[in-house]
Amino acid sequence: MDVDIGNALASVASPGVSREALDRLDEQVADAHERIEQGMANADHGYEALNLPERTDPDAIRATVDPLTDAGALVTIGIGGSSLGAATIVDALSSDTETVFLDNVDPEWVTAHLDRLPLEDTAINVVSRSGTTAETLANFLVAREAFESAGVDWTERTIVTTGESGPLRDLADRHDLPSLKVPDGVPGRFSALSAVGMVAAAVCDHDLDALLEGAAAEAETLTGSLYECPAYAYGATTYALDARGAGMNAMVPYAESLETYSEWFAQLWAESLGKDDLGQTPLRALGVTDQHSQLQLYRAGPRDKVVTFVRPTETADRSIPETEVDDLAYLGDASLGDLLAAEFEATEASLAAAGRPNVRVEIDRVDEYELGGLLYGMEAACVLAGELYGVNTFEQPAVEWAKKATRGLLGGGEFAEADAVAEKTELRVEQ
Repeated sequence: MDVDIGNALASVASPGVSREALDRLDEQVADAHERIEQGMANADHGYEALNLPERTDPDAIRATVDPLTDAGALVTIGIGGSSLGAATIVDALSSDTETVFLDNVDPEWVTAHLDRLPLEDTAINVVSRSGTTAETLANFLVAREAFESAGVDWTERTIVTTGESGPLRDLADRHDLPSLKVPDGVPGRFSALSAVGMVAAAVCDHDLDALLEGAAAEAETLTGSLYECPAYAYGATTYALDARGAGMNAMVPYAESLETYSEWFAQLWAESLGKDDLGQTPLRALGVTDQHSQLQLYRAGPRDKVVTFVRPTETADRSIPETEVDDLAYLGDASLGDLLAAEFEATEASLAAAGRPNVRVEIDRVDEYELGGLLYGMEAACVLAGELYGVNTFEQPAVEWAKKATRGLLGGGEFAEADAVAEKTELRVEQ
């Protein structure tokens, strides 16, 4: 992962960061890096995520999923970090296995997926650390019923990834289901490079070793200076821009295969840094599609955003056929790849010309090795940013509040959070 922060400098953009400010910030980065290194060495909660490239066992994952690698379809049931990492990996890489991620409880949507899949040729991958996540367990129970109704033995088609104890662990033990353990000390949104994110990749026959090797190579770049570490350059620059008014971060990959990656990033950034009235709001867009729907705002709207471009420098290409229309003749000498590159460079330059901060993140290509490096690099950037903000990057109390309220509303216990739902202020405008 390479990072270019030139268009975020104060000499180019407003808000922007001066070189002098970056030099001062680099001293804070050095101190933060020491804390991160200590946390990794102690396997402290959260920091343990940055040890995953060397501690995840790809052989154990492959051995566990081996009975189901011939499945024509895979349904992963999880939500948030139990789903987005896996979806990012498999959506970025091509496979003959159809993948579905049940990460919502919209009944029509869930039913439509289960009704159209050939369940006799479908595997289930259910993921929840606690084994009590309401959405995950509800969708699993619905999927299990669908398998039973179709006369398919779900116990022969299910893999479980969960913690050492809890309802899912009990279920796996009772039915002798193949299972893997969610790693200790790793929050879900940081778990893409563990069994949580890699079971789906294994079923789809992706190269787990390359994913971890790419992440390990990125880990080698973690030093005490933002000028030497791409991940720290990104984390420190976005933090500094936020402090100067760029409170939104638009993640814009220039590859269709990385669209889900922007969803993964949004959770990572929002849930990790959104505390104590601090943190950037992540936005999701896709180049070139959203140039035609959002660029107007980014270039001419409020100066409260930084745009992050992510692109692979090497891609497959396809030539554009020649045409007899004179005004379109120039396209016949180009390819779709040429057009994509020109669109990217024009958009980046457009923002810089308007004095709007943007950062370029580049990977060589979209493959397992580069994807592993990108995921690890953004995780490290997020951890560094959390240190600079002074927040607990690895907790999510606001999410836990809503979970308790939901459980209470469904009769799963007495929770004050559920009582608060009835206190909603209303001002209805009805037809």
